[in-house]
Amino acid sequence: MMGSIFGTDGVRGQANTYPMTAEVALKLGAAAGRYFRKDGQNRHRVVIGKDTRLSGYMLENALTAGLTSTGMDVLLMGPVPTPAVGFLTRSMRADLGIMISASHNPHSDNGIKFFGPDGYKLSDTAQSAIEELLAGEITPAKPANIGRAKRIDDAVGRYVEYAKTTFPARGLLSGLKVVIDCANGAAYRAAPEVLWELGADVVPVGVAPNGFNINENCGSTSTQTASEAVVSHGADLGICLDGDADRVMIIDETGQVADGDQIMALLAARWASEGKLAGNTLVATVMSNLGLERFLEGKGLTLLRTNVGDRYVVEAMRQGGYNLGGEQSGHIVMTDHATTGDGLIAGLQFLAEMAQTGQSASALTQNFAPIPQMLKNVRFKAENDPLMNGNVQKVIEAGHGKLAGTGRLLIRKSGTEPLIRVMGEGEDEGLLQSVIEDIVGAVDQVVKADA
Repeated sequence: MMGSIFGTDGVRGQANTYPMTAEVALKLGAAAGRYFRKDGQNRHRVVIGKDTRLSGYMLENALTAGLTSTGMDVLLMGPVPTPAVGFLTRSMRADLGIMISASHNPHSDNGIKFFGPDGYKLSDTAQSAIEELLAGEITPAKPANIGRAKRIDDAVGRYVEYAKTTFPARGLLSGLKVVIDCANGAAYRAAPEVLWELGADVVPVGVAPNGFNINENCGSTSTQTASEAVVSHGADLGICLDGDADRVMIIDETGQVADGDQIMALLAARWASEGKLAGNTLVATVMSNLGLERFLEGKGLTLLRTNVGDRYVVEAMRQGGYNLGGEQSGHIVMTDHATTGDGLIAGLQFLAEMAQTGQSASALTQNFAPIPQMLKNVRFKAENDPLMNGNVQKVIEAGHGKLAGTGRLLIRKSGTEPLIRVMGEGEDEGLLQSVIEDIVGAVDQVVKADA
């Protein structure tokens, strides 16, 4: 019996290691196909996109075999951004969308994300139902009902044209030089094309994928290459995407990096002033900086916090009817434009502010002074949980006491990797560092004892 394999963002792991094997992908495709083809009669279709990892070929073929074995017709998009899969699932009237990607992780990892017919990521209920099917024997389709698979050659073009419609006016970027770092990932074709067709002078970075170099010294988690390109080319802005292009970091003309919190602060304030911010509320996670919360409060706006993960942000947005949310890590969700985080479209909204106001990127990214924040990760064996250790719990409790009234702690297990994430925030940077180091040391001691 196969146990729970879904994490906070689909299924993820090291390629060719459980659960990221061809065998599991085949059965997962069959289970998903059976779940979405409940009637067993009418034909149904599924959209599959992927990033540029070498293992994507293996998983794409295995998923296709599983899906077609239960009667699903498969539409293969090739390398496209994650948000493109959400858009195309809905646009092409598919019952299911699948993105094969491990986002910002190295090439050795991969993942499988599912989207429903509305273009949004699958609910916990739907994922649980698929896992139940995985645990048993999956009934295949009759020979006459086996599905077909075909390549969709214009998938990138469809997304390019849609992304351009979210920008105020063609040609508005004329005279602006933009560095676009595609992380050698899924947006390596789409992003430079969108910016060039909208009138920008484009300097592409990270647009030569080879199956192994995705996110390697480039992209939203490694911004130095793009920062250097902005300065050396005298660019007005840098846009850094991650491997599947659902995250973005903005680099100003001096090479300084602005994270998702600063981008959300800008958009929330501008949208509110124009009466476009639904409920005068921004949805973000517990990781967002306290400075962002104070900035919004100063403008009479509300910050609604959720658990870490863009899918939880989207769930809260849909439940409350809000249209702007995201994560400090660069997921910017604008439900007026997309069903999930879209790094390229978020970058376009930032560029629109630059073009319409005439202000520099540095002026638009300094919306608030961040409260000192520190994040450290400790890798552990997946079968053990250091946070259950009594001494670790005592050290964490002591840390909460030391920061009481001046800061906060957030200690959690990553939903995508075997990591303990220790995040702290406080006005006294020296005290904060001491507290974080104490907790990391206690966790590390338990990990080494279990080795």
